[in-house]
Amino acid sequence: MRLDKYLAHAGLGTRKEVKLAIRKGRVSVNGEVCRKDDRKIQEGMDVVCLDKEEIYYEAVVYIMLNKPQDVVSATSDPTYETVLDCIDAFLPKDCFPVGRLDMDTEGLLLITNDGKLAHRLLSPKHHVEKTYLVDLAQPLQEGDQKKLENGSIVLDEEPVLPARVEILEDTQILLHIQEGRFHQVKRMLYAIGNEVIHLKRIAMGPLLLDEALASGEWRYLSEEEITALKNVA
Repeated sequence: MRLDKYLAHAGLGTRKEVKLAIRKGRVSVNGEVCRKDDRKIQEGMDVVCLDKEEIYYEAVVYIMLNKPQDVVSATSDPTYETVLDCIDAFLPKDCFPVGRLDMDTEGLLLITNDGKLAHRLLSPKHHVEKTYLVDLAQPLQEGDQKKLENGSIVLDEEPVLPARVEILEDTQILLHIQEGRFHQVKRMLYAIGNEVIHLKRIAMGPLLLDEALASGEWRYLSEEEITALKNVA
């Protein structure tokens, strides 16, 4: 593996940032300063240090992205920019977005190559809530909240699991759901005669969207966040 890729996978910055650190002589390999970003590194054999601190490569990555609109939740697409294109760091080839957000939906998206965790987070039987901030075309009518919360809405000939609703303003709610069906939030609101004007996911289980991340920005998850996700799933 290239030295710059090794450092980026270890969570030490973007591609540009790690290349700069290498060229400034801040990186050593086996005790010798290395200024070549394409230096080949043997994992488990070579000792890589940044500012004299040994760096350990992480084979599994966990990234929080504040997904912008007009970007597809896919690993590749012939026409549109994908969520992986938003990550300006080296990623293992097997990384993928956990679940999908529609092109016009923004907010929290987890990107990882931990397939086991992803499956558990998305499986309805594990009841991991996904929380959405929803702007509506009109206020909820009498009985609408009950319909959303009692599981009486049917999509694709199958009832949805009961949701939780928090009314923030006349036309703004928090909707907590335990599934991730195709266009689920929009279709649930359409089923009660309403329409979603704007949709943003702000949480997945215990993982909250970092308010410091602007649209399109990302960061690696902390150890505490990773542990919390694994515990809830």
